[in-house]
Amino acid sequence: MGEVTFKSDTQLSDVQIYTPNHRHLMVRLNGMGQPIFWSQFKLLWSRDSQTDSGVEGGRHAMGPAEEMPPSGPGSARPPLGNGCRSAATSQERVGTRLDEDGDLDVERRPRAASDPEPAGPPRDKVHPTILTQEEDDPPADEARESIPQDIIRIEHTMATPLEDVGKQVWRGALLLADYTLFQQDLFQGRTVLELGAGTGLASIMAATVARTVYCTDVGADLLAMCQRNSALNGHLGTVAGGGVVKVKELDWLKDDLGTDPEVSFSWSQEDVSDLYSHTIILLAAEVVYDDDLTDALFKTLSRLVHKLKNACTAILSVEKRLNLKLRPLDVTCEAYHHFRSWLQRLEGLAAGRLRFAVERMEASLPQLLVYERIRQLELWKIFVEPVM
Repeated sequence: MGEVTFKSDTQLSDVQIYTPNHRHLMVRLNGMGQPIFWSQFKLLWSRDSQTDSGVEGGRHAMGPAEEMPPSGPGSARPPLGNGCRSAATSQERVGTRLDEDGDLDVERRPRAASDPEPAGPPRDKVHPTILTQEEDDPPADEARESIPQDIIRIEHTMATPLEDVGKQVWRGALLLADYTLFQQDLFQGRTVLELGAGTGLASIMAATVARTVYCTDVGADLLAMCQRNSALNGHLGTVAGGGVVKVKELDWLKDDLGTDPEVSFSWSQEDVSDLYSHTIILLAAEVVYDDDLTDALFKTLSRLVHKLKNACTAILSVEKRLNLKLRPLDVTCEAYHHFRSWLQRLEGLAAGRLRFAVERMEASLPQLLVYERIRQLELWKIFVEPVM
């Protein structure tokens, strides 16, 4: 297989394109013929501090910035910090670069919302290393032993059609993972349901503290990817004393959970009972990009919370994406505005046995995963409780 090429209608990842080259290793093609890669994400937590009396509520502490693994034999990378550096250092590291035609080649990257100064040295351009299609990933037990405790390893694609974007890692999932690590008390020993889990990253991180996480999406190919990612990161739950991730299919366009035992990733009656009896937290990350799917999301959310036996809280992570409209020539956020209209509709419900309270949360929580956190990322909380 030669170079990876992208079609004009391909949705490109906005996460992996800013990570070092050596983290992109293709291991197979998925059912849609798309190349699958592995990427590693650094966890900035101190496991020893979980029992330290100086850490409030037993939360993971933000440790000092650590040096990332080198990108190859004999190579070195600067330690990851807050992006601050002197002007002299900047001039030494950023030299004049020309493309093949002799034009000035200026490298840029998005400015993180938390960067007080211009960011650190320019990152490598991504040229994924292509391995043979027949090369398989290591067995789960072997993989768990070989991965450091501060690394989460995710199998994903880097470019897909719109209908397959769940196979990519999006910044909203990383923000939601940050929230679960920071708010451990909320998740400790709980039963959690994630809607539209994609690669399963947020579910995997929630399971480091939760009792059970139902990681749900639709499509056997995507769910198999979630299953592999869960197995690949079993070391996180083992060390942190977390719970289990159960990968299940949950189709927002269907009224009921699939319980046919002949179908992959179907629900058992025991799991359905446990879901409705014990779930108190629902999660969703980066699922707001299509109005029809947003409608289906909120209808599914409403249907589920009416069946839950306990009051619950839904945490949604969204990215406010800007779109250029030619007529009229203007920049809009139509998908985001449609999402906000649903939140207003929930708050305005005056009838029924449930009350919905919506709150936008501060997204300035400590960053416990290494990624580009931008200003357009938002966290929303929907609290659902019976009407007395």
